Amino acid sequence: MAPARNITLLGAGLIGTFYTMTLQGGRSRDRVHTVCAATEEEARAFAAKWGIPRATADIGKAVEDPDTDVVVVGLPNNLHKTAVLAAARAGKPVLCTKPLGRTGAEALEILEAVEKAGVFAGYLEDLVYTPKTLKALASVGRGALGRVLWVRSRETHPGPHSAWFWDKEIAGGGAIVDMGCHCIEIIRSFVGKGVRPVEVLCTADTMVHPIAAEDSGLALIRFENRAIGQFEVSWTFRGGMDLRDEVAGTEGTIWLDHFLRTGFEMFTAVGEGGYVAEKAEGDKGWLFPVGDEVHALGYVHMFADMLDALEKGRAPRETFFDGYVVNAIIDACYRSAVSKRWEPVDLAAWRGGAAQGPAEIKGGEEEGARFRLIKEEKMPDGKTKRILKNLETGEVVQTVRDR
Repeated sequence: MAPARNITLLGAGLIGTFYTMTLQGGRSRDRVHTVCAATEEEARAFAAKWGIPRATADIGKAVEDPDTDVVVVGLPNNLHKTAVLAAARAGKPVLCTKPLGRTGAEALEILEAVEKAGVFAGYLEDLVYTPKTLKALASVGRGALGRVLWVRSRETHPGPHSAWFWDKEIAGGGAIVDMGCHCIEIIRSFVGKGVRPVEVLCTADTMVHPIAAEDSGLALIRFENRAIGQFEVSWTFRGGMDLRDEVAGTEGTIWLDHFLRTGFEMFTAVGEGGYVAEKAEGDKGWLFPVGDEVHALGYVHMFADMLDALEKGRAPRETFFDGYVVNAIIDACYRSAVSKRWEPVDLAAWRGGAAQGPAEIKGGEEEGARFRLIKEEKMPDGKTKRILKNLETGEVVQTVRDR
């Protein structure tokens, strides 16, 4: 039986709530033993609500609690480095929420600190652990889509729930660092995390809110194997949270709709009378509730993977190196948004594989060795049209057959 874990939780906001709901959910023996919040009052209130024995506003004291054996970081972005380095000094396994750092340089410093200390570290990127995403990734891994050519990931909603997200210095940016980090890691997971990201073209703007950071962004990521990733993020979308992913390969396509279309739709004229779903803008009219939010958003599978990896001495699906690569891509996005051109992804260290070659589309033997099939389709009259390339001349031709 897996050992029960006593956890130090740093952060008592929305993410801390989701983490606690997950870690202490069902008949789990894992418990949050110590919680650290911005103030003692906030920490004590959170502890009372969730039955947590100890509460403090001191990060160092929480990390060094002798009765806890794992540190979970759910703090504002500017405190990730402080918290992770404290865990590394204490020799404790540490799990850190996204993004790993505010910049690639900060993320690399965090990565190097845990590696130097020799402590287990996991990157808490929940959206690559959603049940739909895990099943889609398994299908892609079995070759159901052929070679992945293009991945599009979208996350939009009316804006974050806490004031610090809106502060460019604390967060490290706006919608791109907040939500683009999710999209980038989803894209990398489908393209293949061993495939190096090469360059980025990005546009960003502050379209609605009176803030210094961007509230909207769109980017293209080009990978070494010629695959393309595309993300769309915005804090200006009205109506709730919209999470969608699309994956296109040489042999197939996957569409994933996580929110708003949850498969649960209801209408109420008088109001639902309680919490509906994350980022829902109201509780009247058409609503899109979620049956089990922490499960649907990937938290359950994420913590199961992290704690199982810790127990078995293996790497989790999401590591601090992944977090560093994500931050490096975000850095390129911000440079591109200013320069208005493709910007390289600067990686001081790369641990992926060699570039994959372009997909080969093979023609039938009946065309002979001189031709390669480009496309085949059935026409309205029942005949089959084939578009072929002559490999000797480069000419594109077509044939039409009765079958």
